[in-house]
Amino acid sequence: MKARIPQGMGQAQNMNQMIRQAQKMQDDMAAFQTEFEEKEFRSSVGGGAVEITMNGKRQVVSISIKPEVVDPEDVEMLQDLVASAVNEVLTTIETESTEGMQKITGGLNMPGIF
Repeated sequence: MKARIPQGMGQAQNMNQMIRQAQKMQDDMAAFQTEFEEKEFRSSVGGGAVEITMNGKRQVVSISIKPEVVDPEDVEMLQDLVASAVNEVLTTIETESTEGMQKITGGLNMPGIF
């Protein structure tokens, strides 16, 4: 004879399991965010003429400009190189952030997170 589980008992266990999974996901996301914010990202353009380093908080840590690209007659080129390097490193940060969060959430789309 099989023991019968009263209805509703399985649902409570499932709910508790879902709550534990959500808590683990939240903890994993917080750990990822902390680690990510400390990580540094670099971008180099113009054959290494301009290098930008940013952290995961999207703050500029350093800018390196080779002297040979500093031409008072062609300031626009230097401006373009800096803008390009900044945009490139921001794209890298965004891509790595999205990929890292997708690993944690299993691809679940959670707008506004991170």
